[in-house]
Amino acid sequence: MDLFIDCFHRLFISEIYLQVVNRIPGISTHEVDPDTIFANNEMSLQDIEIYGFDYDYTLAFYSSHLHTLIFNIARDLLISNHRYPEGLRKYEYIPDFAVRGLHYDVQKALLMKIDAFHYIQLGTVYRGLHPVPDEEVIAMYEGCHVPLEIMSDFYGKSSHGHTMKQFMDIFSLPEMTLLLCVNDYFMKHNIDYEPVHLYKDVKETIRDVHVKGIMYRAVEADIDKYICYGEQSHAVLKKLSAHGKKMFLITNSPFDFVDRGMSYIVGKDWRDLFDVVIVQADKPGFFNDRRKPFRRVTDKGALLWDRIHRLEKGQIYKQGNLYEFLRLTGWRGSKVLYFGDHIYSDLADLTLKHGWRTGAIIPELRKEIKIMNTPEFVHMMSWLQALTGLIEQMQVHWDPASQAVVEEWIKERDAMRSQTKDIFNAQFGSLFRAYHNPTYFSRRLSRFADIYMASISCLLNYDLRHIFFPRRTPLQHESPYWLEYNPSGCSASSPAPKDQSRV
Repeated sequence: MDLFIDCFHRLFISEIYLQVVNRIPGISTHEVDPDTIFANNEMSLQDIEIYGFDYDYTLAFYSSHLHTLIFNIARDLLISNHRYPEGLRKYEYIPDFAVRGLHYDVQKALLMKIDAFHYIQLGTVYRGLHPVPDEEVIAMYEGCHVPLEIMSDFYGKSSHGHTMKQFMDIFSLPEMTLLLCVNDYFMKHNIDYEPVHLYKDVKETIRDVHVKGIMYRAVEADIDKYICYGEQSHAVLKKLSAHGKKMFLITNSPFDFVDRGMSYIVGKDWRDLFDVVIVQADKPGFFNDRRKPFRRVTDKGALLWDRIHRLEKGQIYKQGNLYEFLRLTGWRGSKVLYFGDHIYSDLADLTLKHGWRTGAIIPELRKEIKIMNTPEFVHMMSWLQALTGLIEQMQVHWDPASQAVVEEWIKERDAMRSQTKDIFNAQFGSLFRAYHNPTYFSRRLSRFADIYMASISCLLNYDLRHIFFPRRTPLQHESPYWLEYNPSGCSASSPAPKDQSRV
């Protein structure tokens, strides 16, 4: 009898496997275009009269050389200004080691990925350049859940008792790598150190790279090396201008840096395209602090003292605040669409407090979509879904033979989930997924961005009357009203076992 059951199970799984394999060619033809604009919330471009932009990683895209530059300067500042060991100079920037959206435990010196439900994704916790064993992570956090009170604050910062810092900025990739490298050096040399001091020192040196103008001067001196994608941003601005749309720029970068970059991207007359230009805005404070007035800046960078009664085209303004901006322009509500790369600093306050429509620029999308379009990934995900369905169906059978098969399937599923993580990034996996759950980054993206895309150039593929519709995916308790690929034959709305320890 046992032999019969074993043979039946083997035939059953072989049949399902063949069904999946036979479906893969058909699935592979439905590739996602990396230049697509994706919608979290329904929005019609016909309703948009005013377009606003951040500068860095929105209009200006940078080459990988910039991250190396920031890492090297900050590393050297640690040594020269903070008396860190000279041996740190041996560390170089490691491209593609970290991903955006990770959390850093300031007190424990751990970098990790957390999902939308505040669960740590095991296998993605790093101290220095090496992973921390799962057992040690579970012991430190008494499980995998991170309580709300120690998570990062609203803007992803570590403050007011929050011990976690979330790195949401693309510029933060060198900062994460530097933290890991210094931690690695201290551990290798058995140096006792205070993790909080290390975090603050690295944070300060990264800030100095920007605030003291070191990075800006380096980029301006070799702009061909650092800036790319310029012609596409120019084409978007020309398209919007040709359709009579008003445009404005609000950036934290200084005028000289923006002027040099925009002149390279668009031309010397770039200011003619914008109705308002605001530099050194100090976002996100710009959206909340009513106290800072606008100040006019001359072409030579001199600050004028006159009171600002209107924001004039062709002029440059510094600081200010959004409330004054709204009063002077009258640009309110859902007729305004603002694009930025930082989900918190650029988009959160605008959508929550002011009703502007928001667009997130996520350069990592292009790489991840290309991976998802590969036959290897399609095959892995198809089989992973089928395997999950099989476990879901067979777990109700408690005879020893059935349970042995289920245990084998669970082991195979765990192995495959690790493979699907590694295909994006060997250390931390996808920016958007923590195995089957959305990441904490994805959760914030879906809340604060009406639409998102790989680059601003994606707008070139759409008519300015286009309506963006979010894809209606069934909630867990809903039954799908359209055909859905489901190789295991089980209902998409049937309950799945909750196993957060593997999330």
